[in-house]
Amino acid sequence: MQNTIAKTIDHTLLAPDATLSKIQQLCDEAVAYGFASVCVNSGYVADAKAALGERSDVAVCSVVGFPLGAMDTEAKAFEAKGAIANGAQEIDMVINLGWLKSGLIERVKADIIALREATEGYILKVILETAMLTRNEIVTVCEIARDAGADFVKTSTGFGGGGATVEDVRLMKETVGEGIQVKASGGIRDYATAVAMLEAGASRIGASAGIAIVTGAQNAGEGY
Repeated sequence: MQNTIAKTIDHTLLAPDATLSKIQQLCDEAVAYGFASVCVNSGYVADAKAALGERSDVAVCSVVGFPLGAMDTEAKAFEAKGAIANGAQEIDMVINLGWLKSGLIERVKADIIALREATEGYILKVILETAMLTRNEIVTVCEIARDAGADFVKTSTGFGGGGATVEDVRLMKETVGEGIQVKASGGIRDYATAVAMLEAGASRIGASAGIAIVTGAQNAGEGY
């Protein structure tokens, strides 16, 4: 499995101080190891697209509304459209946690639907930030994302004080069923953890430790 797990990994660099040279290195690594995508902040989408060029089928994934998810829906949609115009093929949006916690479910629905409309024809992943949610809230957002036509539900930003757990991934997959997929992200830094997430129902892994995962390194340090 270690030879095929690379195709499940979104090779990720979302640090606020990420430099252009680090983004270019990320792209080189993604090509070398055959990762599914590179995941970057929207300001680096055009650079990642240029760095990848025509060398491989590695996709460009952009986060949107990252990492808080608390901005206006129109701003998120604008960012998503801009990222796609610059070459992104996948969009990972962050839900508005405050709205969810306030019981403003219709606003949460409208937010996700607007991003689905803005990304029509492209892959949309909905980031829940599961460490901050109850089981019922996880189920609620997964149902909203599924019904809105999202392609994935995703555990975490990696910036919210907690990451993916096997239990949350399993709950998410049980909720969405076979219609959409689950992306596990946040704190996945070795092969064994990645495999556990896949066995729990994830089909994509978001990690800055992609190389450590596919090479079997035991200590990938800190990071997404």
